[in-house]
Amino acid sequence: MADLSTLARPYAKAAFDYANENGVVNEWENFLFIASTVVNDKSFSTWLDNPAVSAEHKSAALVDLYDTQVASANDSAFKQLLGETRGVRPDSSASYPKVSVALSNFVKQLSEQERLALLPEVYEHYRRHKAISLKQLDAYVTSAYPLTDAQRDMLQTRLATSLNASVVIHESVDPSLLAGATIKVGDKIIDDSIRGKLQQLKTQLTA
Repeated sequence: MADLSTLARPYAKAAFDYANENGVVNEWENFLFIASTVVNDKSFSTWLDNPAVSAEHKSAALVDLYDTQVASANDSAFKQLLGETRGVRPDSSASYPKVSVALSNFVKQLSEQERLALLPEVYEHYRRHKAISLKQLDAYVTSAYPLTDAQRDMLQTRLATSLNASVVIHESVDPSLLAGATIKVGDKIIDDSIRGKLQQLKTQLTA
């Protein structure tokens, strides 16, 4: 039997092609991220495997969750998570449209074919299609202290210029770096932390 990644590819391509042609790439990406997060939850995954629950009920549950937790005016953990993964500060006032008929039909099709478990893989393939289309790169920045808005903007501008691509920054904090930061883009790693420089000095002294 084909692995999940292989099974997910045609669904992801169909989803991206439609979203790209209709100018709703970000809207579909937002939903796929939230849906894949939910599907990865063990209790929800168990519920999905329940044959007593209809395919229509399963797809409707995902759509309803997004509409009430993300597309509503109220703040929610899902909305904050979505903001973080898009490389921006969580903003409770951010506005997201409700799930469209086309997207709802896509989810329903996955459910009817018992493919909702593929959503995490569909999301990852979808993001790759988007990155190729937009020439977009993910930069994983680990700093000793949280970045300020000015530092984040400067770093994003410099990376975009040097890489000649749109850059999405994903942040994390590691106090053990002492100061500075490490940046990972693809298989390239830039270590500009104090810990890294001390390690380099130690290597030179013991060489």
